[in-house]
Amino acid sequence: MLSYRHGFHAGNFADVLKHCLISLVITALKQKDKPFVYIDTHAGAGKYSFKSELAQRTGEYQQGIGRVWDNPQPPTEMKDYLAAIRAENTGRQLVRYPGSPQLVRRLIRTQDRMQLSELHSTDFEALQQLFAQDKQVGIARENGLEMLEKKLPPIQKRGFILIDPSYEMKADYNQVVQTLKSAHKHFATGIYGLWYPVIDRQITERMLLQLETSGIPRQLRIEHCVTADGAMRGMTGSGMLFINPPWQLASQAENLLPWLNRILTNNQGHWKVEWQVPESVAERTERN
Repeated sequence: MLSYRHGFHAGNFADVLKHCLISLVITALKQKDKPFVYIDTHAGAGKYSFKSELAQRTGEYQQGIGRVWDNPQPPTEMKDYLAAIRAENTGRQLVRYPGSPQLVRRLIRTQDRMQLSELHSTDFEALQQLFAQDKQVGIARENGLEMLEKKLPPIQKRGFILIDPSYEMKADYNQVVQTLKSAHKHFATGIYGLWYPVIDRQITERMLLQLETSGIPRQLRIEHCVTADGAMRGMTGSGMLFINPPWQLASQAENLLPWLNRILTNNQGHWKVEWQVPESVAERTERN
């Protein structure tokens, strides 16, 4: 289905959580000199204007980045994320927002690379225009889930793979599970980040249980809900499931989530940071 446009939702509460966590992963990868690749299966348009018809129609950003933008004391975990947003907005007014591709592009080094997939024709054209002549960025109009396996393992041998579908079709929930299981077989040491919405709690938990019982180790779940669960309320929350997360990500999220919950919901939401599948003692010894 090609009707989904992230421009309606750019900068909302789910984007704030997702992009903060992405920035922390990229910063962790840069602690080593060796290059890495960032692979995005659903890249979208790359960046967004809050003055666009899409953003104005929903105004979702006002309850997300709009509440964070002017806060004088954000936690250190948001430093790189907020720096990337300020780089998009030359004045004090918040008018533009970087999607995942533009956010990551502002954070990577000259030795790192990006591979972006997008199927929607309009967003693909915007993505091409945004990164025209950028030799560090490869762009393809394709189904990112179907093509992911062919990109693994990457030549860089280090990588962060973001899987971020719209979940407009319920088949997406099963497809991401199968894609992750197959991708992990080809690139077991990669960092994977799966974004998911909380719309119908039963569907969300069924997908996460499939991953928990998949045999894939080191699964960290980070979730923030701005209101109580309810299938008739639309998206009440969102989360990310990380495979092979950087060692400090759990503690960083535990610092970040209480602050986000206070700023975005006045402490009316709920959040969790938990190891869905921790690494075993043997794996920890081998890794060290």
